[in-house]
Amino acid sequence: MIDWYKKVVFENYANFNGRARRSEYWWFTLAHVIIVTILTLLDNGLGLTFGSGNSGILKTIYSLLIFIPSMAVAVRRLHDVGKSGWLLLILYGTAIVFGAVMFASAFATGMGGIDYGAAFIIPLLGIFAIGIWMLILFFTEGDRGPNKYGPDPKGVGEEINEIGME
Repeated sequence: MIDWYKKVVFENYANFNGRARRSEYWWFTLAHVIIVTILTLLDNGLGLTFGSGNSGILKTIYSLLIFIPSMAVAVRRLHDVGKSGWLLLILYGTAIVFGAVMFASAFATGMGGIDYGAAFIIPLLGIFAIGIWMLILFFTEGDRGPNKYGPDPKGVGEEINEIGME
């Protein structure tokens, strides 16, 4: 797990080209979740939180540092199933629209609350549906053989040999 994490963060920090196997993506994601959990506990335990949420200084710094590699591995994972990395913009675009609608709704009600009408529910359902679709893509086995984004990372086994897994 640590080897996959290091491969994503250090060797492929901003590499948006090529393909990422399911194992590369999911081992990175597991390590990322564990690190975020530990940093959240440290932030809370050391009193390093700020704002009204569960935000902490350590977790915020880590999240900013890991943003680009996490996007890059997600794009490469989409490439492995033959999809464009630009599909991530659909998810982020919908989330931005949802945030704008929430802000406008809160502003229209005098910042006293949010109107949970159709303007709130429809973008939320869009984010949920697109998120499920992305999750399915991330779990889908990659294309066998080369595709337009590069050679099959499973085909030669070079990636596994690079980190000493075989």
